[in-house]
Amino acid sequence: MKKALLRLSDGTVFQGYSFGADVPVSGEVVFNTAMMGYPESLTDPSYAGQLMTLTYPLVGNYGVPEFSFREDGLATFMESDRIYARAIICSEYSGEFSHWNGKETLADWLIREGVPGITGIDTRALTMLLREQGVMMGSIEIEGCEPAPEAQYEGVNFVAQVSCKEVIRYNEGAPKKVILVDCGVKHNIIRCLINRNVEVIRVPWDYDFNTIEADGLFLSNGPGDPNTCSVLVDHIRTYMLTHKPIAGICMGNQLLGKAAGATIYKLPYGHRSHNQPVRMVGTNRCFITSQTSPRSGNRCLST
Repeated sequence: MKKALLRLSDGTVFQGYSFGADVPVSGEVVFNTAMMGYPESLTDPSYAGQLMTLTYPLVGNYGVPEFSFREDGLATFMESDRIYARAIICSEYSGEFSHWNGKETLADWLIREGVPGITGIDTRALTMLLREQGVMMGSIEIEGCEPAPEAQYEGVNFVAQVSCKEVIRYNEGAPKKVILVDCGVKHNIIRCLINRNVEVIRVPWDYDFNTIEADGLFLSNGPGDPNTCSVLVDHIRTYMLTHKPIAGICMGNQLLGKAAGATIYKLPYGHRSHNQPVRMVGTNRCFITSQTSPRSGNRCLST
């Protein structure tokens, strides 16, 4: 493995080793506390422009499933058609994997898609630094490679970069129709809607969906700053006058809030917490469950 550095904008440097593509990158450094699910997280468009730190110490031990697609074009196991995170940062990378659905190593997948990975990083110290100092920009520099480009995140419309470019329909002819505004939608959201026998009309982020006759509106997750999506907010505000059901998740919820008159502000750091304690009713038994928490852009609503 080549030596690699993670250099933060405050001057802090972490030294590790490259196990993915030897490509220097830069972006917003964030952390994710999930104990599993790195294939899903890496392919989540909400991570576009970000360097994803995994706090769980061992990564790669169950490999990567086959990157296959269904007849309707949706990924079978992943959350999109490719990796959207700019890099993955971990404490210990496992080059050997064991899982019934594993088809290749995490490193092989990263190299094939041109995404760097850095291991040997004290991710506990890195996470504590981000929690104390707030989210900051960072770059990954790899031995023998050119310096990383300057990071650009604030003010960039990442939703426009990850959204579909044309209207796509799924499960046509179902009794109910839902307009899904693609701000960076995870494929599992679409799969779940299809499983409930709903026709999904997936539209680009800036498409005027008010011209479509449907039973409801779904605003998806996505990356970046909702304040860059004023065109979409105007469309949502018009749709609200129809008094039809509207649902929003992560970025979609923030956009819905803006349409209702709220403002958005950025949190000091993004907490991608997946590990939620659940107590069995009537007992003292407690289980760790994996659940997704709102995390788009590290932002909150205020009225």
